[in-house]
Amino acid sequence: MSLTPYELELLEAFAGAVLPAGQLLPAAGAEATRRAAALVASLPAAAQTGFGLLLKALDVQALLSHRRRFARLSLSQRVSVLEALDAAEATHLPLRALLAPIKLGYFDDRAVFEKLGCRYVVEPPRALEPARWRSQQVDASTLPDGEALECDVVIVGTGAGGAPLAHALAKRGHAVLLLEEGGAFTRQDFTGRAVDMMKKLYRQSGVTVAFGNTAIPIPLGRGVGGTTLINSGTCFRVPAAVLAQWRRAGLTDFTEAGLGQHYDAVERFLEVAPSSKAALGKPAELIAKGCDALGYSHHALRRNAPGCDGQGLCCFGCPTDAKRSMNVSYVPAALDAGAQLLTGFKVERVLRERGAAVGVTGVATGTLKPLTVRAQVVVLACGALMTPVLMEQSGLGATSGQLGRNLSIHPASAAIGLFDESINSSRTVPQGYAIDAFASEGLYFEGGTTPLDLTAVSLAGFGPSYTALMEQFDRTFGFGFMVKDTSRGRVTAGRDGAPRITYWLNEADRAQLQRAFGVLARVYFAAGAHEVRAPVRGHERLQSLADVERLERAAVPARHMDLTAYHPLGTARMGVDPLQSVVDGTHEAHDVTNLFICDGAAVPSSLGVNPQLTIMAMSLRAAQFVDQRLERLQARRLRQVG
Repeated sequence: MSLTPYELELLEAFAGAVLPAGQLLPAAGAEATRRAAALVASLPAAAQTGFGLLLKALDVQALLSHRRRFARLSLSQRVSVLEALDAAEATHLPLRALLAPIKLGYFDDRAVFEKLGCRYVVEPPRALEPARWRSQQVDASTLPDGEALECDVVIVGTGAGGAPLAHALAKRGHAVLLLEEGGAFTRQDFTGRAVDMMKKLYRQSGVTVAFGNTAIPIPLGRGVGGTTLINSGTCFRVPAAVLAQWRRAGLTDFTEAGLGQHYDAVERFLEVAPSSKAALGKPAELIAKGCDALGYSHHALRRNAPGCDGQGLCCFGCPTDAKRSMNVSYVPAALDAGAQLLTGFKVERVLRERGAAVGVTGVATGTLKPLTVRAQVVVLACGALMTPVLMEQSGLGATSGQLGRNLSIHPASAAIGLFDESINSSRTVPQGYAIDAFASEGLYFEGGTTPLDLTAVSLAGFGPSYTALMEQFDRTFGFGFMVKDTSRGRVTAGRDGAPRITYWLNEADRAQLQRAFGVLARVYFAAGAHEVRAPVRGHERLQSLADVERLERAAVPARHMDLTAYHPLGTARMGVDPLQSVVDGTHEAHDVTNLFICDGAAVPSSLGVNPQLTIMAMSLRAAQFVDQRLERLQARRLRQVG
């Protein structure tokens, strides 16, 4: 569905009001409008319909306040219409949704990047090295209609849960088939352009949102490597206190030593280490300066990115393969060990016979060819949002009533510091440094610098003041934080197969988020910032410690903070009680034999730190149980044949 001529006229008038000309930047015009419209056209149908309705709300407000259509108003009048919508409780969040495509469309422009001193085109990627393992991957659309495949174990998903498991099982000699709904992308596909990469690498073009007492986007990767394709490569081990909590719940073998051997293996394989000082750049120096002044502990984050040169594009696929996401690490290793990979395969149902999982059915994306895979063991590694959807659609995992429940997400946000010196944050690691002074209280601060176009979307505002702010981009950098949440949400299957997510932020977590804005602002000011921009309604511009104190004392509801989340966990959680959990301590479903869940869905609780390393370590731990099951099944088949 595309926008109508009437909607396009509204969109162009809106674009000119959002980004009028400044001292350096030209006004948004027809070309920015065209790019924004193309982005909207790539969204799910429901999102496109909603966008069209939001556009029409501009005319409604313009007619109410000025008795003329929005496109016929002067610039100052159009800005006043946006100010009225921004101030109203019912239209504040919808306006933010309307702003995003325009800001992305405007900043997806070489001239704009160059005017702000940013590099628009990534350095040309090296040619791909010859590799035998590439012959082990096949696009599902090339298979014959109705093809039926057989293997020992089929693994649905190629991210942090599925890829290490595939490698471990293939090395043990099992016939492993990896299935991936998205494509197999390489560094030559990673242009660094936000609109292009979000359409290519993100599920639903990045529009996966949890709704409750606020709206919280949860970006998911879609392609070989899963969300490791688009994350920052941060690697943490699970805190000892969390492991102790799991043991008290009956998962007694989750000890630091027991899981530690798997962490060791993953860290060696991925070459996990802190980023270099050069790649961390000025943002890390300034955060360290502010923390030292306030007495807060801080450190460089450990990442799976040896050789990182700080191009700042982790969220769009690493253009140099320095980040050892699953597409360049465990997946190739698994294929080298004999595993097979089918891309473009959308699994729609897990097959079950006599209480046991025996395979999956689905279609080749694009062609909709029906495909079937028969297997002795089925492993779901689709992530905490998609795994429960697939299980629900398959009629599995419902015995406990816990499937899709217990969703934790680590609610997060960030703020921008404005300085009087050049920061050059676009050439640094996006998330390379941390403040851990409040970790024991469930609050962790990690770098949140993003490329110019994503920074533009994250910053609130419109009109002349917004253009002036963006013209200062080189003197800014972002830093973020997340909460070890006690709130919980739920995932169910939508009619279109997409996850339907509800999540209500409780008072304790809301207060932690508000507190975090104050802490971060104080760090910025201690580091020499002259202003802090916080995405908190009514407190967007903090120009002094008095402003920070007002923010800390204010009554700020959840819907007045712009939040995101990146770590969904727990929707098919592990536990010893079949009435309180979906899988047991070996990752096998309580109510379906030979079905294993090896991803964030199985993680028993919120971690308080980035989960990818823990998911990988748990995946290697699960490999021993899947291996044992396969050995028993194969021995039984031999006995039956004999």
